[in-house]
Formats: sequence, structure tokens, C-alpha cells
Amino acid sequence: MGKKDMEVIEARIAEGEAREAQKKRKEMKEKVKKEKVSFFADFKKFITRGNVIDMAVAVIVGGAFTAIVNSISNQVLKPLINWIMAAILGKDSLSELYSFLTRVDKTEVVVENGVEVTKIVPDLANSIYIDWGTVINAVINFLMVALVLFIIARIATRVWKRIKARELAAAKEAEEKKKAEEKAKADAAAAAAAAVAAEKEAQLQAFYANIARQTELLEELSKK
Repeated sequence: MGKKDMEVIEARIAEGEAREAQKKRKEMKEKVKKEKVSFFADFKKFITRGNVIDMAVAVIVGGAFTAIVNSISNQVLKPLINWIMAAILGKDSLSELYSFLTRVDKTEVVVENGVEVTKIVPDLANSIYIDWGTVINAVINFLMVALVLFIIARIATRVWKRIKARELAAAKEAEEKKKAEEKAKADAAAAAAAAVAAEKEAQLQAFYANIARQTELLEELSKK
């Protein structure tokens, strides 16, 4: 093999490698293009599917429901709790229910019965304390939300079970109806087949009887 042959072989190998590299680049571009199209197609499906609308409705209803819970908590439950606190602990409201770890006092002038009175009150800004009122209020809100959600979920579950039971009953009824129709068709086909077989048997018996009769007639004629 000469030098020119080697150059030709090397040139063909290089050309083949170039074509292979070009083919791989083309396949990679097509793959990236398909993935891009698939991404936007999936995004379009996502934003147009019913779940997004359901989520939006749930967010709006959730916001309105939160406002209702806060209103009930602040306007109904908190006054009752404040009244109970005043009767039991001598506190005017939940906002005064603290446990001080480090208490810093300050003087405050208040008017009682038209007379200015100087009182020593805790300086909450500079004190370290546990705010039990906020904790109790948060627990109340949580229990209210949990209770309402439990009731909604319970009702939804019952409704879903009833719908599912009706669907199962309808499916079972349709299946039984289908089986009955298939059985009726099979019985009708069997009866038709039996009738055809009986008719053929009758025709065969008539044929045999006719042959026997003709045989007897031939025998009588032969005797004469």
C-alpha cells in the first residue's frame, strides 16, 4: 500500500468522522428543539387544565374564609375569653396575660374617674416575657380552622362515597343487565339450534320412512 493510498484512506476516515459529528450535532439540535417544544406544550396544558382554576378558586375562598375566622375570633370568642379572664384571673383581656422572664417597669399616667393617677406598668418593649394571650388566640384560630376543614372534608367524603356508591350500583346493574342479555341471546341461540336440529332430525326420519315405503312397494311389485 503506497503513500497515496494511505492519504486516501485517512481522508475517507476524516470525512466519515466529520459526517458522524455533523449527524450527532443535528440529532442534538433536534432533541433540544423537541424538549423546548415539549416544555412549552406541558406548560400550556398546565395553565389550561382544571386544577389551576380549582387552585385559584381555593385561594380566593381560603382568603375569604380566613377573614371570617378572624372576625369570629376577634368579635365573638375573644370578648368571651376576656370576660372569663377578668372573672378568673382579674385580667381585662388576653393582651394582658403575660409571664415575665425579665420585667422592666415604667410609670404611666392614666385618668380614672376624672383624676390623673400614676401607675407602674410593665414596659413590654424592654421586657422579656411569654405572651400567653397571643398563643391562646393562635390556638383558637387553629382549632376553628381545623374544625371547619374537618366538617367540610367529612361532608365531601360522604358526598363522594354516595356518588361512588351510585356509580358502582349503576355499573353493577349495567353488568347484570349485560349478562342477562348475553344469557338470553345464548338461550335463544341454543333454542334456535335445537329447533334446527329437531327439524333436520324430522326431515331425516321422514326421508328414511319414505325410503322404507318405496322399498316395500318395490318388493310388492317384484312379487307380482
